[in-house]
This record gives sequence, structure tokens and C-alpha cells, in this order.
Amino acid sequence: MPKPPDPFHEFVAELFRGLGQVTIKRMFGGAGVWHEGIMFALLADDTIFIKADAPLRAALTEEGSYPFVWQRPSDGAEIDLGYVSLPSAALDDPDEAVIWGRKALAVARAKSVAKPVRKRKKP
Repeated sequence: MPKPPDPFHEFVAELFRGLGQVTIKRMFGGAGVWHEGIMFALLADDTIFIKADAPLRAALTEEGSYPFVWQRPSDGAEIDLGYVSLPSAALDDPDEAVIWGRKALAVARAKSVAKPVRKRKKP
């Protein structure tokens, strides 16, 4: 039996509607937010975290945002995955959310282009 739609996921899709088609895929304990095959946001604990590089992180921090930090179960080490919370003002303003979303998409695209292509091992 499929899971019912998540109201928070529906809210996020509507918030970023100005970007075009946005897809939300459940993963681990949260979800990823995708646009044109690029994951630009992460949803965890009913919080939206957007992909950020150093300049975008600084701008988000000035707005009161904070990083998403994952705690590794094996040893408790904290790992910063490069996502920072969407400013609270953007949660009530889709136009502002889309501006931040476009910035996060640019960062995510740049990082995906910079990744080396892995060769598959032959069986």
C-alpha cells in the first residue's frame, strides 16, 4: 500500500513551484527536492535545507539560517553535508523561496559538473 502524500512535501513543492517541476523523493529519514535531475534541497525534521557553497552559506547565515549536520550512528561524528536551512522569511513568501532555490540550484549544478564520472566495475 503506497504511503499517503506528506503535507510538508506538498507545501515544499508548492513553495518552489516558481522553479518549474519539482520532485520530492523520500530517502533515509528525510527527502530530497529535485529539479531537472538535480537535488538542490534536503528535507529533514520538517525543515527545508538548500544546497550551499561558501558565499551562499554566508548569505544564509546572515538571515539566521543554520547548517544541516548529520550524525554518523557508528561513532557519533558530525558531518556537514553542505545544506543550510532556508530563511524563515522565505517560508511565507514563495517569490523569496524561489530566489533562494535558484541560488541553491546553481550551486548544485556546479557541484554536479565538477564531480568526476565513476567507471563501473566489470562483474
